[in-house]
Amino acid sequence: MKIYPQEISDGLEKALASNNTIAYCSLAEKHVPAEKSKNEDLEKIIAANLNEANKDQLDLFYLKSILVSTGWNKNDDVFDPRELWEARNTPEDKPFNFMHDEKDIIGHITGNIAVDNDGNEIDEESESLPDEFNILTTSVIYTAWSDAEQRERMQNIVEEIEEGKWFVSMECLFPDFDYAVIDESGKASVVKRSEDSAFLTKHLRSYGGTGKYQNYQIGRLLRNLSFSGKGLVSKPANPRSVILEGNKNFSESKACALEIQPLKEIDMSEDLNQQIIDLQKELAEAKAANETLKSELATSKVADFEETIKDLEASLASKDAEIAEAKELSVKEAEAKEHSDEEMKKMKEKMEAMKEELAMYKKKEAMMTRKAALEEAGLEAEAAASTAEDFVDADQETFDRVLAAVKKSVGSRAKEEAVAEEVTSEEEVSEEVDTAEASAEDLDTVEEPTELLIAEAGVEDEEGSLRAVASEWLGSVLRSTPKTN
Repeated sequence: MKIYPQEISDGLEKALASNNTIAYCSLAEKHVPAEKSKNEDLEKIIAANLNEANKDQLDLFYLKSILVSTGWNKNDDVFDPRELWEARNTPEDKPFNFMHDEKDIIGHITGNIAVDNDGNEIDEESESLPDEFNILTTSVIYTAWSDAEQRERMQNIVEEIEEGKWFVSMECLFPDFDYAVIDESGKASVVKRSEDSAFLTKHLRSYGGTGKYQNYQIGRLLRNLSFSGKGLVSKPANPRSVILEGNKNFSESKACALEIQPLKEIDMSEDLNQQIIDLQKELAEAKAANETLKSELATSKVADFEETIKDLEASLASKDAEIAEAKELSVKEAEAKEHSDEEMKKMKEKMEAMKEELAMYKKKEAMMTRKAALEEAGLEAEAAASTAEDFVDADQETFDRVLAAVKKSVGSRAKEEAVAEEVTSEEEVSEEVDTAEASAEDLDTVEEPTELLIAEAGVEDEEGSLRAVASEWLGSVLRSTPKTN
């Protein structure tokens, strides 16, 4: 049997290699050709099938059993009427063994008859076949043996057969199969097994599936059947394999050929890969926009690029939403496709890394925007960069307050310097005029101008002073106002 790559990927290679035979069991029933029956026509058919020259032999025990029936059985194996009809004579003259031990031959199969559900023989010359029919087999067990132990053994088996304790099991070989499909409305279809449709195999009950895929019921439509032998068994290995009645009707001649497109399995990882590619492309575009913004901010005022920054922030927010959506989709796909768990995990990690990288660029943009604002407020470049870094994690409202404080501090310092300069000039003039007349007592009574003290305080290190003022003010704000992100 050919095994497709998808089936190997689904872990079905060994199951397919070993599971290409089916053993069907039915109750072993004694048949006496001379006896009367309620269905005399069927008995005539069986009697005719048992060679007249061999009937009523003392050393033979005659058996009859239904081998198999057309249709969809309880194991989800499907016997199409045409396929079964072609295989109807394959059991003839095959050995009848004990417990499927090919070295323990106890008889042979004498013939096979195709009969309808009423026991009427189906005309082999008929151009049309019924959708439902059965293969009835006849066989004999050897009862006369020169070995006394073997003879006694067979007598015991015959007695137990008459008590209904034994079954006959026919082994069916099939080198290939297709998929029988029934939709919710009961419409029957056939899907040819191929490389494109092989993903359906894992859904068959024979290979561990549920017998369903999407809204379809799926069965194994057996091809090129051949019945290879018959065994007397004490009980079926699998009770569900006892096929006596109840097969659902299924005929390929009345089914349509279903294209694989409606059933095609969704490759979830392919969709997610495309999302990753799209996100990578958008991230590259965001990086390029960031570089352009850096260049423009180096030569222009922030106010000219507020709209650009808003658009970029909106784009970054959109990417965050798409990453979150892709992450949610990743979780759902992992549940639907168990064997791709590791791949999905890697994809999620990759998306998280992309999200962190986007956040980093967003933070850099905030730094540049706030540095430019602080420089415009009057800070030197180094002091502005240092202050912007201190408040990079603060929300915009808090930063606006810091910016206002800086502007006020810088304005106050400039004003104090101007006042101090004016006071200094006046004192120098006064000192020149009154030097000769001023006494030590007069000088002691002169108070130091408040403006001068303020001016002197303003000439301290610019960066340290401004940062200290802003930090102290921010500390008081943060102690009374919860920080928001």
